[in-house]
Amino acid sequence: MNRRTRPIALAVALTLAAPLAACGKKLPMPAGDASATATEAASEDAGAGASPTPTAPAEADASAPSPPDDAAAPEAAAAADTAPAAVPDDPQPTNAEVDALIDRLRDAHPEADGARVARGVRQVAALWRKRDGDLEAFVDAQLALDDAAHDALFARLEATMEQLDGHANEVGRAMRWGSDVADGPLLPVDGLLATYDPYAHLSEDLFQTKVAFAVLLNFPLSTVAERAEKGADWTRRQWAEARLAGAFDRRVPGEVNAAIAAASAEGDAYVAGYNLWMHHVLGEGGERRFPKGKRLISHWNLRDELKANYADADGLDKQRTIVRVMERIVTQEIPRAVIDDPRLDWNPFTNEVTLAPADTVEAEAPKRAAPAVADAAREPDTRFQHVLALFHAQRLADPYSPAAPTALARAFETAELPEERVRALLLAILESPLVKQAAAEVERRLGRPLEPQDLWYEFGGGDTPEGELDAVTRARYPTAAAFAEDLPRILGDLGFTPEKAAFLADHIEVDPSRGAGHAMQATRRGDKPHLRTRVEPGGMDYKGYNIAVHELGHNVEQVFSLYEVDHTLLSGVPNTAFTEALAFLFQARDLALLGRPTADAEHERLRVLDDFWNCWEITGSALVELDVWRWLYEHPEASAAELREATVRIARETWARYYAPVLHGEDVSLLGIYSHTLSIPLYLFNYVLGHLIAFQVEQHVAGADKALFAREFEFMAKQGRIGPDLWMKGATGAPVSAEPLLTAAKNALSGTPE
Repeated sequence: MNRRTRPIALAVALTLAAPLAACGKKLPMPAGDASATATEAASEDAGAGASPTPTAPAEADASAPSPPDDAAAPEAAAAADTAPAAVPDDPQPTNAEVDALIDRLRDAHPEADGARVARGVRQVAALWRKRDGDLEAFVDAQLALDDAAHDALFARLEATMEQLDGHANEVGRAMRWGSDVADGPLLPVDGLLATYDPYAHLSEDLFQTKVAFAVLLNFPLSTVAERAEKGADWTRRQWAEARLAGAFDRRVPGEVNAAIAAASAEGDAYVAGYNLWMHHVLGEGGERRFPKGKRLISHWNLRDELKANYADADGLDKQRTIVRVMERIVTQEIPRAVIDDPRLDWNPFTNEVTLAPADTVEAEAPKRAAPAVADAAREPDTRFQHVLALFHAQRLADPYSPAAPTALARAFETAELPEERVRALLLAILESPLVKQAAAEVERRLGRPLEPQDLWYEFGGGDTPEGELDAVTRARYPTAAAFAEDLPRILGDLGFTPEKAAFLADHIEVDPSRGAGHAMQATRRGDKPHLRTRVEPGGMDYKGYNIAVHELGHNVEQVFSLYEVDHTLLSGVPNTAFTEALAFLFQARDLALLGRPTADAEHERLRVLDDFWNCWEITGSALVELDVWRWLYEHPEASAAELREATVRIARETWARYYAPVLHGEDVSLLGIYSHTLSIPLYLFNYVLGHLIAFQVEQHVAGADKALFAREFEFMAKQGRIGPDLWMKGATGAPVSAEPLLTAAKNALSGTPE
């Protein structure tokens, strides 16, 4: 997963998405610019007599929800509702004042571009308030009237913003170090440090210093629709200007950004500690099915363990056990005492908790001051309290985001794809008749009727027991440093020249992760992105290695799109789905990088089917998350218990409609298991887009030798943060679509060549 911080020019957009982004996990997702605050402000001189649209409401939102009543609710939920919603007695300039200022400037500077002057003044006036001071004096001092002044201003802002963003990013990384990196004991203070967000007040500071207003005065705002319609004809400089201005189209108070960051950090800490010691998770008859020392984080490691069990003789029983664990987590029926405590045995079928025999307890078990108690009391609705905390925090940004007044709207605005189009892509996968055909092949390959756990079946996977792969990766990578030392070889095997491989390896740091893993980008040339994956005491197991290769894909994109892009304001990719897509390209080659390549026609057919099945799997969870957040906005006063009931209901209804016809099972809640929802909400649909984009890109490089693959990867990453369809057309010649995957899956199921 990608913990991507956004450039400083996007700091104001922290409310567009949760401030944290994994191969199963997260920092802020790369954001597309927000829509213009006022359509008339973004146009040349249209509507000169129209009133600029205010960003903040005239009065506080009286309907803002109160924190959950549950005493165990995360603190961020309470803190969020104390943040100010608006400044009611701080009016903006009147229409007459704005019109008079524009007329005076045109008269005084007839040689200047009148439309550009009018547009800039209106963009500033839309967010200017009485407390900001003398608007006319500011405009007179900061308006760049000729091209030379305009070019000098752009160059200064781009260079300065890179440094400001880059160093803020490094401060944030340092503050989260103890929580993110497993290089020592986790201290109580680490959770507090992780809640500090150097970006929280940055946007507010830039408005107070009027830097943001200088940007709005001189560079054009644009809407997502305008960028989609006109972006193909823009120069790279125009795209960079659009990204610069788009960061300041709203004025969100620092308290709101801080509340969002705190809620996200608390959810992330909860997830990072949500481990289950599988030797103490018993089978239906009380059997110990898993080896001693196996500690799995939810949901990522549980899911990956389930996938790995297809090659085991007793794999089906293991899978059914994991499914019961997942169900108990989603419904919050899991006993609180068994979370990350190997001193207790737990039977998820009966929900019985007993003291583990002393000789079964791992030596590396977490130290606990209190003795273990076989308490079967369920975990309170903590999972859903974290979701509520995120919701309440995000709602605080709603009044300041008139163009995208809900977290849902901002998520799609960040992706720069409308919700209708994204939902259509989701349904194209879920409703495809190919699902039944693919399921029939899975059933033939397994030799049994399908069950809910087969949601995570891997075509072509499971041929090698994971224990065998674990032995290989642990021997090769006993530490994170060993993986770092092997980067030049890995990158060379992927097709990069020795010089390019050395350059990339020198610009990537590798750290052992407390969580499942993530990639944390750099945002300043001179800094390095960080690759994090879990390394157990015995070395990096195959799960950790698979995650590491995925994160390496993120990191390589991050190096190219920062160090080799022409404008640092364009560093990154159009949205999170694109970096996920590029990471999937690396991840698909993980076994080949271990010296186990399989490149025959059957392998290629299975690769296509696996891409289709994996995309279908995550699509259901993405749809559930979108529907849960829509329910939250319809029920803003909901309690954690009510949210739990709604989530379980939505997950089960979605399963019954799209999954039960082929995987069977009644009242199945598995689609609610993804941990992203607890710290980086409204992220999952990006994985679906990532699968579709990755497949289009993979098809584009299909049959290419390694060197061509590496060159194409570099070219795609260097396009930077332009529009999604424009990026895709540059990479593959076609816009984002589900059709390439569906067509290839159809051919693979029929046995015909693509």
